Amino acid sequence: MNQRADRTDHTTHRVPVLIVGGSLVGLSTSLFLGRLGVRHTLVERHAGTSIHPRGRGNNVRTMELFRAAGVEPMIRQAAATLADNHGILQTPTLVGDAGEWLFREIDPGGGLARFSPSSWCLCSQNDLEPVLLDHAARLGGDLRYATELMSFDSDPSGVTAMVKSRQTGEHTAIRADYLVAADGPRSPVREQLGIAQSGPGDLFSNISITFRSRRLPEVVGDRRFIVCYLTNPDADGALLPVDNRENWVFHAPWHPEHGETLEEFTDERCVEHIRRAVGVADLDVQVTGRAPWHAAQRVARSYRAGRVFLAGDSAHEMSPTGAFGSNTGIQDAHNLAWKLAAVVGGWAGEGLLDTYDAERRPVAEATSARAAARSVEHSHPGFAPPPGAGGAPQRGILNVALGYRYPQGAVVGTDPTTPVVPERLDLSGEPGSRAPHLSVRHRGEQISTLDLYERSFVLLSDADDPTGWHKAALRLAEEMSIPLISYRMGDGPDAELTPEGDTDWSAAHGTTPAGAVLVRPDGFVAWRSSEPTPDAESALRHVLTTLLATV
Repeated sequence: MNQRADRTDHTTHRVPVLIVGGSLVGLSTSLFLGRLGVRHTLVERHAGTSIHPRGRGNNVRTMELFRAAGVEPMIRQAAATLADNHGILQTPTLVGDAGEWLFREIDPGGGLARFSPSSWCLCSQNDLEPVLLDHAARLGGDLRYATELMSFDSDPSGVTAMVKSRQTGEHTAIRADYLVAADGPRSPVREQLGIAQSGPGDLFSNISITFRSRRLPEVVGDRRFIVCYLTNPDADGALLPVDNRENWVFHAPWHPEHGETLEEFTDERCVEHIRRAVGVADLDVQVTGRAPWHAAQRVARSYRAGRVFLAGDSAHEMSPTGAFGSNTGIQDAHNLAWKLAAVVGGWAGEGLLDTYDAERRPVAEATSARAAARSVEHSHPGFAPPPGAGGAPQRGILNVALGYRYPQGAVVGTDPTTPVVPERLDLSGEPGSRAPHLSVRHRGEQISTLDLYERSFVLLSDADDPTGWHKAALRLAEEMSIPLISYRMGDGPDAELTPEGDTDWSAAHGTTPAGAVLVRPDGFVAWRSSEPTPDAESALRHVLTTLLATV
């Protein structure tokens, strides 16, 4: 690093949004804002993207968001090495055929295609972040690595931050309308704001050991797992493939609460531990790195303080089992991005931003509880759950990944007492849930209805349109100056969208041919009407002004 005397730039850089943190969530925020045309600056204290193969499970909802943002093909290309790794194995040794598969396939039988045009993707953070960085930069994102947030002050009209280049020592003042803190679990921004956290707190600690072994593939054989939990009581741990050939990661339990230090994890100890865990006493193991990490279960008590928002690990920490934390953070970013775009663009009121906390915080609370329960089920190394924790194996993980809902927030017609995570997956058009996926023809091209949702509200109504929803939407889009696109569904000459096969679009969305469904830019159902109304324009205007806090 070039050590120079600190210098102060007396000019002030002005931008609508400042993002603090350039890891997965910060880069996703930049990508989503860039897609929506919102100018922003991102600062990250590290010199570049992650170099560690971690945080690799991207669930189906996250991949839907990356599909909408146009980066899904590039992510799958970056993830090609592990494309055939699917199951989770739990075994006392890798020698022989001992142990059991917690599951063999992420999507057995391909049933997920009924619900989504996307699928799960195993892409490590060090492979995913460069893809996000490249596309965020192409969209005009001002991405400043090796740049540290030194201080910030918030007032009713914006945030003034002082940042420092770690290469030149130069200080720059940045004035932003809003600040998004994606600065990790020890978030300095959250700490300065004094936002407390709830939850059990620290769960366990591990040492992540990267190593090379050319003989290990012979021991693993054709077992293409995502992770293998090795349960030898004398040497338990979690084994993860990096390339299925010679590069691997091993998570070993670490107990700093018992006085165990990092220095005790010598190369010799790590090699011996991995050999005992695998079950091969003379396995070739070359340690290439080690890094400590801590699992915790905490959720911030508020995601907003004036002009500042928390996202990702700064807002919530959860057990790594299932990769729920990174996915929840990326989905935080997507939820917040369209709302910032609406307010910055002048077509929504400031009150819309309050719905970020109302929607995303309950999701984090429910998801973190499921993640901890899954760690119990998988016997994650180092995790000693409190008495009574766990119970029956967790089912319906797709409910958590895809079926969560917003009982309160920028939604109309919901039951606020509805569970955030339902007992069974239900994507039938309920307000507050992710809109249904239907395969449709649009201008001669086959697409998913989910491909319609990103930059605008979308109104779906029937091609016959007995109530006049379509014309009402067109008039209101112009009158209210909001991005609202109306599509008529059916097989008639007036239809913009034609469902494939004999699919009844209205039944799939829980309405009738006389009704309509309003979907938000993030693909969640904002409102629906199943009955005809004598004044569609007035009804729709009331819904939009309520949702967008422009009353």
